[in-house]
Amino acid sequence: MDETELLPIRNFLAEIAPFNELSAELLEECCRNLSIGYYSKASVAVPLSSENPLLYIVRSGAFEVRNAEGELLDRLGAGDYFGFPSLMSGESISNKVLILEDGLVYHLSLPLFEKLRAGCRAFDRFFNRAYAKRLRHQESHQHHAEVITANRISSLVVMSPISVDHKTPVSDAAKLMRKNRVSSTLVMDNQKLVGILTDRDLRNRVLAEGLNGDVPVYQAMTAKPVTIDANALVFEAMLQMSQHNIHHLPVLDNGDPVGMVTSTDIIRSQSSQPILLIGEIERQQDVDSLIHVSKQIPILLQNLISADARAEEIGRILTSVTDALTRRLIQLHQALLGEPPVAFCWLAFGSQGRQDQMACSDQDNGLLLTHEPNAVENAYFDKLTHAVCAGLNDCGYVFCPGDIMAQNPMWRMSLEQWQQKFSDWVNAPEPKALMHASIFFDMRCVFGPENLFAALQDNVLADTRDNDIFLAALTGNALSETPPLGFFRQFVLERDGSEEKGIDLKHRGSVLINDIARVYALSAGLKEVNTAKRIRVLIAKGILNRKDGLNLADALEFIAHMRLANQGRQYENREQLSNYLKPEELSSLMRHQLRDAFKVVHDAQSALKLKFMRSF
Repeated sequence: MDETELLPIRNFLAEIAPFNELSAELLEECCRNLSIGYYSKASVAVPLSSENPLLYIVRSGAFEVRNAEGELLDRLGAGDYFGFPSLMSGESISNKVLILEDGLVYHLSLPLFEKLRAGCRAFDRFFNRAYAKRLRHQESHQHHAEVITANRISSLVVMSPISVDHKTPVSDAAKLMRKNRVSSTLVMDNQKLVGILTDRDLRNRVLAEGLNGDVPVYQAMTAKPVTIDANALVFEAMLQMSQHNIHHLPVLDNGDPVGMVTSTDIIRSQSSQPILLIGEIERQQDVDSLIHVSKQIPILLQNLISADARAEEIGRILTSVTDALTRRLIQLHQALLGEPPVAFCWLAFGSQGRQDQMACSDQDNGLLLTHEPNAVENAYFDKLTHAVCAGLNDCGYVFCPGDIMAQNPMWRMSLEQWQQKFSDWVNAPEPKALMHASIFFDMRCVFGPENLFAALQDNVLADTRDNDIFLAALTGNALSETPPLGFFRQFVLERDGSEEKGIDLKHRGSVLINDIARVYALSAGLKEVNTAKRIRVLIAKGILNRKDGLNLADALEFIAHMRLANQGRQYENREQLSNYLKPEELSSLMRHQLRDAFKVVHDAQSALKLKFMRSF
């Protein structure tokens, strides 16, 4: 190379560690003997060779390092390195380096790399530390993956499901259970799950009743058993068992039974901090104790962020804690007020309904009653709801600024009244009704009979499905805000109530994806309310193109992850928690990925408009 070519290389390396520690002679030798590679994004990955290992120095562009399982180990931009683990260890290359942006990369050969290490102690120490850090990161990532896997119900299903036909004699079923050394079996009728038969059922419904072994299984089984999805987390199964006082849960995959988990299976699996906190909540005997326990929730959130858990899982875990607090508050105040005069459901709306709560969550709830209450019944529920909402506020879930809470008589109604309210919103989609749609149509029952809630949800979905006028209006409302991208894909910054400007990751990111998924879900009559799950079901049903759906799901996870990481930094720095991110705190690579995520949201909004508003 001539001096004109060497100068920019020398200037670049002299500014980055550890090359800035090299002597002038070693730096000069390095610059004259390195090679330069150009890597196009179209090539997908950098071709790495175990026979010719190199140190790669990123001059420009963006790259990702992933292990053989495809798990992310590192993201790299200008001034970063890759390839050094194989140079340090002599082992074959197992990781892949994906090209995110076209870039220039400098190459150093193994002999030259060894000479620089030998000639400069600081250079050698830098890469020894980098190698140790990569090993720790990889081990930590693998450990986290193992924890997440162990926390999924599917990881506990280790054998094919044991099942019998519903007309099988109980004696034959008992022999099958003994042969397979299990305490329960699934009961099927025409390939559909209709019940389970357990040791307890045989004891209480056959032996204790003096029946013989010819009794068909359907007379002894537990019909319509509580079930759990194979992708659910272990702690969710523990909650189900605790709430329903059961010890066996059939596991379903897309509605088909794939196995059974028992309380013994779960005890064998590792326990987790969230379930310990939920257990502590359930043991408290007064509101003051609950308030004290709730102070652990920010610590739990920080631990989950530090563990690099997926944003979707963090949302489900935090919401489960909120649900547990809500139920315990209801139970404690029922003990003081007496049994409720009529059956009711405590409804969660918004982020709690979607199970995607993060920090800064306020309350959005309501009460569903079997019938319109009389004066005495109304007085009972007025006291109960005010007490529960006040307790949630004291536990850190502040009162809803819009007063959408069960303590507000407007949101404390009978089934018939709720059905009429939703019908009015759907059939006369005025601006206020559309504003309510973003909250109320993401609803879930936290406490009370599921069949009462199902009657409301079924009625609502029947009204929204294929309702072109309502869906067009809802789409228009969903498009009222756009991702924060201006000309040339520059971020549009907003004030967060202070003098600081930032990117509103919630209202200009996550909320927009929630809105998009909600329109599609309501158009198809889907019962799922969690946004990530909605997207997966929409893909499975062919309503969303697979590629577009996966891109939208990735954007949802990435933006939520950025929001959580930002709140984690704010918590550590003892700043007020917010959803605003300062772009100057991001690396160029992270800014690039965030722009890509917002571009996905923009494209999804365009597709939504095309599908639901082209006739209007």
